[in-house]
Amino acid sequence: MDFIDYYKILEIDKSASADAIKKAYRKLARKYHPDVNPNDKAAQRKFQQINEANEVLSDPEKRKKYDQYGKDWQHAEEFEKAKQSRGRRQAHTDNDFSGTFSGAGGEDFSDFFSSMFGNAGARSGKTKFRGQDYNAELSLTLLDASKTHQQTLTVNGKNIRITVPAGIENGQVIKIAGHGSPGINGGPSGDLYITFSIENDPTFKRLGNDLYTTAEIDLYTAILGGETTIDTLGGKVKVKVKPETQNGEKVKLKGKGFPVYKKEGEFGDLLVTYQVKLPINLTEKQRQLFKELSIS
Repeated sequence: MDFIDYYKILEIDKSASADAIKKAYRKLARKYHPDVNPNDKAAQRKFQQINEANEVLSDPEKRKKYDQYGKDWQHAEEFEKAKQSRGRRQAHTDNDFSGTFSGAGGEDFSDFFSSMFGNAGARSGKTKFRGQDYNAELSLTLLDASKTHQQTLTVNGKNIRITVPAGIENGQVIKIAGHGSPGINGGPSGDLYITFSIENDPTFKRLGNDLYTTAEIDLYTAILGGETTIDTLGGKVKVKVKPETQNGEKVKLKGKGFPVYKKEGEFGDLLVTYQVKLPINLTEKQRQLFKELSIS
């Protein structure tokens, strides 16, 4: 796999502060977000690289290891142990490799790692190392998140088809085993971690498994009672309005909310706030009737 310089991906230098990393990530994530670049595979790949770079550089410990070992930062502990072991066997050769690997800006640690362990590891089977984990973000609409469906992700140039369960939460992370970076010396591949981002919906607000919305009713229906039509995720439904309904009054539609994650057939509730719409462009007769009501 080609080496990806995380600093170049975020368009910052190695001395960048944590705030600078955060600002660079937000700027580039907005620019290359799949919603802004639909059907643009190059932009999707760039977006994944930006998320991967931010995942490492925004974490002080990961960044420290990355600065020292580059793309092999996840194997830092194994390298240090091997270095110490080799040092005990060949103390006079310590200076041959001490401090010569500058990670992202210097030589490739993998070549040294392979030369140190590769052939022996292949024979003994004892030096297999797990591959690096990948991180990706998937943006969904609220309607998409309410239905079990399939999505295709492009991660490091590979298309991965996943099933998204209904009821996924905003910010929820799921693991796809074995879809990370290949291991070293026949070791297992890393995993893919997908973070879900649920877009704000213009009609519904979600809190847990419950949904909140507003519905307009005219003054006459509010006073006299009647019926109104309410939008739900499953379509429109008719609801009875009781007489003398007040502006801001709430009603609960049980089972019309969001599906419960991995519990088929279970749903939250939909809470509707009524907004009474006052009439405009009244006729003279209508005005007179309101005057009579106000007097009485």
